Amino acid sequence: MAIPNLNAQAMNDDQKTSSHSAWGDRIRALKNVPQVLEILWASGPAVVTWGLILRVIVPLLQLGIGIVAARIITGVSLALRHQPQLPHFWWLVGAEVLLALLNGILSRTIDYSDQLLADRYTYHVSVRVMQQAAQLDLTTYEDPVFYDRLERARAQATDRLAMIQQMGRLFQQLVLTAIWSGVLVYRSPWMILLLIAGVLPSFFGETHFAFLGYAKNFRQTPAKRQMDYLRQVGGSKEAAKELKLFNLSDYLTGRFKSLSKAIYEEDIALSRKKLIWGGLLSLISTLGYYGAYVFAIYEAVIGRYPTIGVFSLITVAIQQASSNFQQAFSTASGIADQALFLTDLIAFFDMKPTVQSKPDGILVPRPIQRGFEFRNVSFAYPGTERRVLKNFNFTLHPGERIALIGENGQGKTTVVKLITRLYDPTEGQILLDGVDLREYNLEDLHHEMGVIFQDFMRYEMTARDNIIVGHIEAPHTNEEIETAAHKSLADGVIAKLSGGYDQMLGRRFETGVDLSGGEWQKIALARAYLRDAQLLILDEPTAALDARSELEVFERFAELTEGKMALLISHRFSTVRMADRIVVLEGGQLVEEGTHQQLMALGARYAGMFEMQAASYR
Repeated sequence: MAIPNLNAQAMNDDQKTSSHSAWGDRIRALKNVPQVLEILWASGPAVVTWGLILRVIVPLLQLGIGIVAARIITGVSLALRHQPQLPHFWWLVGAEVLLALLNGILSRTIDYSDQLLADRYTYHVSVRVMQQAAQLDLTTYEDPVFYDRLERARAQATDRLAMIQQMGRLFQQLVLTAIWSGVLVYRSPWMILLLIAGVLPSFFGETHFAFLGYAKNFRQTPAKRQMDYLRQVGGSKEAAKELKLFNLSDYLTGRFKSLSKAIYEEDIALSRKKLIWGGLLSLISTLGYYGAYVFAIYEAVIGRYPTIGVFSLITVAIQQASSNFQQAFSTASGIADQALFLTDLIAFFDMKPTVQSKPDGILVPRPIQRGFEFRNVSFAYPGTERRVLKNFNFTLHPGERIALIGENGQGKTTVVKLITRLYDPTEGQILLDGVDLREYNLEDLHHEMGVIFQDFMRYEMTARDNIIVGHIEAPHTNEEIETAAHKSLADGVIAKLSGGYDQMLGRRFETGVDLSGGEWQKIALARAYLRDAQLLILDEPTAALDARSELEVFERFAELTEGKMALLISHRFSTVRMADRIVVLEGGQLVEEGTHQQLMALGARYAGMFEMQAASYR
């Protein structure tokens, strides 16, 4: 586990490089905003619409409160000088109270609307992330760079709620800024210029440090993923035995501390710079505000304002315009910075699978007539040059049961991934009834395949749901589920559970019960039998079963695969000898094939492996 270089020199070099491209990256990142707005609108059109309407009404109410308050102050000033009060004075007082009450109610309504929209957005974008992840190629998940992007995308799906709320605030702040700036421009444009001159330096400073924060978080992603892994390993049930026996706790904790310290030091260094420069720039903003304020006092002293109420309204306008100027710039900067963080989420949504159906993909024949054919197939995993399969030729006919054998790394599981079209060949063709697999509708192709891999999933769900996931496209009766369990011998496992088919499996949730590896494997096998597909693929289906259970499973093998194509991968020769044809792989090529008797008579690779395994039982 390599520890990323997060020393101070590397950090400084990265920050220097980042600062040169900061503005360009931030401007480019703004293209993410329209896509986020589309996602936001899709998550709740009515909530968005009412939120915008309320954000126009509330600033207008606040302007109304300011104007009425100015009139009231003028009236009070006249009363203190024993001059006639303004007409309808108490009506003005009542109007301000009503406007304030309405402002409070609508402000709370905006908060409610924001929370409602945040919940809908979180739900909507989380579902989209799950759907997008499900449709991407299997090769994508074997790329560590993709995992970094996926981790950031998952975080951005929910952590960017701040940006959603900032967009609403920015709209309201711009309305408020326009209203109060209009009041100031009506009296004197110089006040607006002073306020803007004070706000801009602070805005650019915040923007610069926000970008450095994004660049820092981007650099730290691999290290943080390692920290998450170390946390998981250091406190998981699966690792507990080795942690104690190999005394790994101090070793893993030390690696965690090293990563954590490097990240902490980088965080503190950036925060210290932000504190110093941010404080200096805020002084300029304060001077801009008081410059406008002093100018207003000067105009009042020389008699530019007709009443004390007008002066009061101007000072309120200065305060509100300055505050909303700063908030709008800060919020806009925050949105631009959040847009940087959304780069991975948008890029993730833009990813397209390479293995996908053609728009006019054809349906799989029912029944399949000629079967599958691998024709000069070669395959290398993305990012590598080593070919796992080389000019591989192989056929699987309807009704045939074929066993694939060979040492680890010879391409057996790769054959399964290709025939199920989880991958496409690097070279050559895979045909089904003489037609390239790429011509078929992918969903329909998968519908006709029942597959259980050696590393099958152990779903932390009920026993019933663990079986149903094998064929969720259609509803199933209890009888169908129990029949599938009987075929895989899972019915005996379920009969021992207190909750039967409704028993929660696994330890993640309360009342859950964990199973042994062999028991889990029987549950997984039931999924394949429930699917009732034309092709049944079992990749090491009995690896976790004891010898007696394995014998029981394969005594039924011929019956359960009657009329189907079956592809079996196993290292146990007691299993593979039951196949109609045995295919031996070596170096990514088919080197032998035939029945058990034929291959034993040949006396070559298969016979040697069989004798080697048989000798261990003598």
